[in-house]
Amino acid sequence: MALMHGQAAPKLSTARPHVAPKAAFLSFLRPAAAKAEQRTAVKEQLLERLEGLNRGASATAEDKADVERLASQLERLNPTPQPLKAPELLSGKWRLLYTTSDSILATKRPPPLRPSGPIYQTIDAGRLKARNQETWPFFNQVTADLTPLSSNRVTVQFRTFKLLGLLPITAPPSARGELSVTYLDESLRISRGDKGNLFVLDMADPEARLE
Repeated sequence: MALMHGQAAPKLSTARPHVAPKAAFLSFLRPAAAKAEQRTAVKEQLLERLEGLNRGASATAEDKADVERLASQLERLNPTPQPLKAPELLSGKWRLLYTTSDSILATKRPPPLRPSGPIYQTIDAGRLKARNQETWPFFNQVTADLTPLSSNRVTVQFRTFKLLGLLPITAPPSARGELSVTYLDESLRISRGDKGNLFVLDMADPEARLE
């Protein structure tokens, strides 16, 4: 309705609607809580899917596709996008759960000549060093220096090899590669190598460091 001459215009309220501080805080937390729940669910699915795959040596094409799908989903929910800035999470002794690397699985060797015990990777993010270690039956290991390329990617320069746990052999300069950490939490890590290989590891000893 048009205002008549001399009639006072009604005052419009400029007050903002009141939102209780607790309600606002809970509203802020809901998306983060939902993402954490989703991450936990996908992580559990991935770990369940890895059961019986013998670190990937027994994986069929269908198995590999399923693991890749679940790993990719978990990577999109990564709570630590800059793992090199979280040395307390990255450092420690990690146990290999799954990989697509034929060289690590030794799939071209007869089964008796493949590693059958746990395979570990120890990372010392403070000193930028790493060690890959097979256990039974060969006890092979290799040490490496790490050079950061970004907050989640490093160059891996292998330094020494030990075959059958014997005297170290100096690695050639050409023994190098790159590795990206694409998912990291306090108990699980997913990495991808420059040759396209996928690695899934769980934490075996968070206190382990390298000399």
